[in-house]
Amino acid sequence: MARSSFIKVVVTITASIFSNQQLEPHDAHGWTYPPACCNGRGKGGDCESIPSADVRMTHQGYSIILHPGDHFRATRLHLFFVPYGDELPSGDGDFHVCLHPTEDYLNCFFAPPSDV
Repeated sequence: MARSSFIKVVVTITASIFSNQQLEPHDAHGWTYPPACCNGRGKGGDCESIPSADVRMTHQGYSIILHPGDHFRATRLHLFFVPYGDELPSGDGDFHVCLHPTEDYLNCFFAPPSDV
């Protein structure tokens, strides 16, 4: 992860912890989403795994085409781009996205380790 991206993640997590004590992470098949990524638990949260077919690796980063129903918040087609270094490591080998505060904003993107 690039130094500036790492610092941004640390600051975001720290700010979330101190500014909102009710913010709780929730589990994702044996691992836990960071509190800064997930606002709540279960279907009330913001994070969910997505089909690997939704993600394409390009020369500059991840191109994500999220179809309605691929994430419980997605009600229409979305196109997101995440530069390499801005992704977070997935704890289960699947891709995950956190949509917060609305389905239009990709708050966090988790990718399995790869040889980029």
